[in-house]
Amino acid sequence: MTVEQIYGLANTITDEILGKDAEGNPKAVVNEDLSNVVDIGKQIFDATDCENAARTIMDKIGKVMFVIRPYNGSVPSIYRDAWEYGSVVEKIAAELPEAEENESWELEDRESIDQNIYYKPKVSEKFYNSKTTFEIPRSIADIQAKSAFQSATQLNSFWSMLLNETQKSLTAKTDSLVMRAINNLIATTIDAEFTGGSGVSGHTGTRVINLLYMYNQAYSKNLSFDAAIIDPEFIRYATYMMSLYMDRMKRLSRIFNIGGMARYTPDDLMHLVLLSDFAEASKVFLQSGTFHDELVRLKGFDTVPYWQGSGASFANSSINKINVTIKKGSGTQAVEFAGVLGVLFDHDAVGVANLNERVTSHYNAKGEFTNLWYKTDAMYFNDTNENCIVFVAA
Repeated sequence: MTVEQIYGLANTITDEILGKDAEGNPKAVVNEDLSNVVDIGKQIFDATDCENAARTIMDKIGKVMFVIRPYNGSVPSIYRDAWEYGSVVEKIAAELPEAEENESWELEDRESIDQNIYYKPKVSEKFYNSKTTFEIPRSIADIQAKSAFQSATQLNSFWSMLLNETQKSLTAKTDSLVMRAINNLIATTIDAEFTGGSGVSGHTGTRVINLLYMYNQAYSKNLSFDAAIIDPEFIRYATYMMSLYMDRMKRLSRIFNIGGMARYTPDDLMHLVLLSDFAEASKVFLQSGTFHDELVRLKGFDTVPYWQGSGASFANSSINKINVTIKKGSGTQAVEFAGVLGVLFDHDAVGVANLNERVTSHYNAKGEFTNLWYKTDAMYFNDTNENCIVFVAA
């Protein structure tokens, strides 16, 4: 099994979703290598140890308030089953058999019909055998911190606050990696039709649907992304086209997946993820209710405030942008593209399998402190033989 250390990526993407780095500097959307990341980056949340706390927190505080706010995350759910033994995921799929002549209607006098022919089924299989991992350390030293607080209750609240921040960091990083699995699928789909993302502007494809180009062509307009995202007529047109492709993807077809496999996606296995700026604009500008009602009734519908990062101000140029490096054949391919409105994919096209979160600890008797390590590892996968459609405005 290949296990990649991704703590560097985890720290980088935390900067991106927060909009600023640990020093307070604006953090724009940067290229993320999703193909093979090992030991890159710096830690964003510096561990606050007790010795530091004891020197900086004044004695005899009149009132102590601890900020303890759990963070549950809000990314699309693409989690799969977990298992304890074994590492390889094997996915088996069968291809459509071809029709042949019905010889019942072609009988001839004294002619033999061979019924002992073996028809070998066409079956394909994929193996997934990789995992990513990182950990977040935290130290607890009760003895050194006691002088900073007036009671055991305050001390316990202090440590609860620090451990809550650790869990919050873990959740933010894990959620961001879930989005990277989706981003990788988006980038791979774009690259399959428009290498590296170049050439999408002014064109459309079969799996990369350029809604803005199609709208401008159909109605002789020249809208930009910024103008289109708040234009009621464009939003209405884009909604119509998304609904149309959702209906088309329910029919058996080879054109909506990169592998050219015969696939269909029923409603209960269809996931639509939209940029929240587009989804919210539909509620405000299309008060007829048609678009809004259809969306909220769709099972598996999600919104995201950005695909990769917010930048410093949630500008359109940041929230709709993807800038990643993906695996391609035996090498890699950089994909940089701005203008992603949404992605429609099959349940089996992307997922997170065998997520394993745990906490280990060790007490240091000489230093009288306890180290905790919050560890997580998981298998993030894409299957390009399953349906995926990316909606863009470029």
